[in-house]
Amino acid sequence: MFSQSTPDTSQAPDPEAPAVPEQRDGRDGAEKAQAQGGRAPGLAQRLRDLNVGALREVALLPVLGLLLVVGALVSPVFFTVSNIAGIGQQVSALGVVVVGESLILLIGGMDLSLESTYGLAPMVAAWLILPVTAFGNGWKLDPYLGIVVLLAVGALVGLVNGLLIVKGRLNGFIVTLGMTIVLAGLQNGIVKAQTLFGLPTTFSYLGAASFGKVSVSLVVAAVIFVLVGLFLRYHRTGRAIYAVGGNPAAARAAGIKVDRVRIGVYVAGSVLAALGGLMEAGRVSAVTGQQGYGEGLIFSVFAAAVIGGVSLKGGRGNMVGAATGVILLGLVQNILDLANVSNYWIEAIDGGVILFALFLARVIGGEATAE
Repeated sequence: MFSQSTPDTSQAPDPEAPAVPEQRDGRDGAEKAQAQGGRAPGLAQRLRDLNVGALREVALLPVLGLLLVVGALVSPVFFTVSNIAGIGQQVSALGVVVVGESLILLIGGMDLSLESTYGLAPMVAAWLILPVTAFGNGWKLDPYLGIVVLLAVGALVGLVNGLLIVKGRLNGFIVTLGMTIVLAGLQNGIVKAQTLFGLPTTFSYLGAASFGKVSVSLVVAAVIFVLVGLFLRYHRTGRAIYAVGGNPAAARAAGIKVDRVRIGVYVAGSVLAALGGLMEAGRVSAVTGQQGYGEGLIFSVFAAAVIGGVSLKGGRGNMVGAATGVILLGLVQNILDLANVSNYWIEAIDGGVILFALFLARVIGGEATAE
């Protein structure tokens, strides 16, 4: 009788009971210290986080300083106004594409097709603007409408990518790789691999004009970096981008429209790539079949973003770091040009500098900086 009475629960714990102490044991040191009544460790933890964030922001500064010294030693014209302005104009188009790719990386995605959008969008616009004698289609579209078409091409490509990846649940790497090849084929196909030249002044203004020694493209690129940086830091949608990249499930639980944010970022990234292509077309006063895909632009784009601290895992990075990465690549290229380094060695040296910069950023800024 007594053996069937109410059991002694102290001797037979519930099977799920161990989960509680396991969770409690998982608290970090700062939380445990605060639970014991001390506030100093919590402050110390915040200070450590602040210091790590500051280190990540300046992780590439030693590399940039070293490159400035090397540049001064290589050529006496390195620090001239015209040379510095030339570097700025040369990297402006790359910088705008890096902003677009960085946004996509922040949501945990990637877009290889930005380099083809960079070439196709200005090619389509120029083809509609130019006469048949300049390998256009003869429509002689107004240059301003041509720019609208250029941006629309970028938006369409980004929308298709976003829908296939987000709604179609297809692999982003494969989708954008396929799109890269399709767009590159269209870029050459519509003009039979011809170079379009004789671009109207209005169409080429963004890449060719300047304010004194400072190019318009550099000013526009700097404004884009600043505006996107402020957007990410202070706007609700900008903060949502970080949330989506850091933890999509938690972001969705918090009421963020994750799919809408991801598709919107793919569209924005492609539009920025198209704008960068317009800058490059204006800078060289032509649109070639090699622009973008044929130049292997995407390698420089990823290099600038990643060595600038934008994580490939999503949710971490900022425009300050991305801009630093762009400047670093621009300085390396300029130093190699001034030193008259053979083209056969330039790619090897570029790769070595990127690896060195990434390693140094890892040493200074911590593991997360070099992910």
